Amino acid sequence: MNWTDFWDTIGQFGTEIDRWLRHNRKISGWLMLVVSIGAGLLVNLITTQVVRLILRRRYSEVLGLLRQYIRNAFYLFVPSLFFLIITNVQERAFQRFPIALKAAEIIFVASTTWLVVQLLKVGERLIVRQYDTASDVNLHLRKFVTQIRFVRQFFTIIVMVIGFSVLLLSFNGGRKIGLSFLTSAGIASVVIGFAAQRTIANLLAGIQIAFTQQIRVDDAVVVENEWGRIEEINLTNVVVRVWDRRRLILPITYFIEKPFQNWTRSQASVLGTVLLYLDYTVPVERIREKANQLVENNPLWDREVCAVQVTDIQPTCVVVRILTSARNSGESFDLRCFIRENILAFLRDEYPESLPKTRFQLSETNQPV
Repeated sequence: MNWTDFWDTIGQFGTEIDRWLRHNRKISGWLMLVVSIGAGLLVNLITTQVVRLILRRRYSEVLGLLRQYIRNAFYLFVPSLFFLIITNVQERAFQRFPIALKAAEIIFVASTTWLVVQLLKVGERLIVRQYDTASDVNLHLRKFVTQIRFVRQFFTIIVMVIGFSVLLLSFNGGRKIGLSFLTSAGIASVVIGFAAQRTIANLLAGIQIAFTQQIRVDDAVVVENEWGRIEEINLTNVVVRVWDRRRLILPITYFIEKPFQNWTRSQASVLGTVLLYLDYTVPVERIREKANQLVENNPLWDREVCAVQVTDIQPTCVVVRILTSARNSGESFDLRCFIRENILAFLRDEYPESLPKTRFQLSETNQPV
């Protein structure tokens, strides 16, 4: 058999298949549906095995993130893509199945939107992976990471709005609504119409915070009389991780409308205070020497401030303040506890008479006989 006969045979075989599909449209529609889904699942299986093989031989952070974030979305996207292609190529075969045609469009748009949202997360992780935000001294890095996270959330909203608009465009009744979402005039009217609503107010507050930097990720703050760190800055709320591992969730407008303390706004270094209530006989100079000795040998001290002063005299005691500095609020707390414990032991062992005491004076009175 020569090549001419071979191609003629292939052509006749294709003609017979096409003739059979035309006479069996109902069967062919379901057959193509099964074939498309099967082809999508096969591509998913091959891709998964290839990625797994590559990661076993040599770990790639990019592939690891893609596998972690887009695996589920990819599993839905590929079959829906094949399904959409088949329904458009063989549109005649599916004319008797309008629900299948519409389902192919809806599933493809939904899976594509999901995939793009997950890819935005991967992009964010790839950008911020090289930045260490755990340290309080990296203020400019935390500022950049905060902005990147907000931009990702903002574009996520845009992608979801576009996906929802495309879904509306696929329905005859929702075509006008979908077009209004996609046109600039429509978007402007939606923003203006809902500007007075709480959600848009939170969104605008989030934009302000992202670029004016009242707070950043991992900032140490005091809100509602609770000390904690900023864990998440979302479009509408802020999650504060309190020191005892509780989570305080506040609307993002809270940080625009109400006063709060930000201990790492411009720098992380803070001053810590230890107050001692002691007897009048306390040797202040010996406490000063002991405090200098304690901080000198402690790595928590940043070697900037160490002062011991009598700040008040009360009817029953004097108030001695030990002021020290540390690199951040966490180290400052530990340093204060260390000084408090050791000064207490020092006074108890060396100068017990300096500990606070209550005095009573008894006087004799002449009683009439």
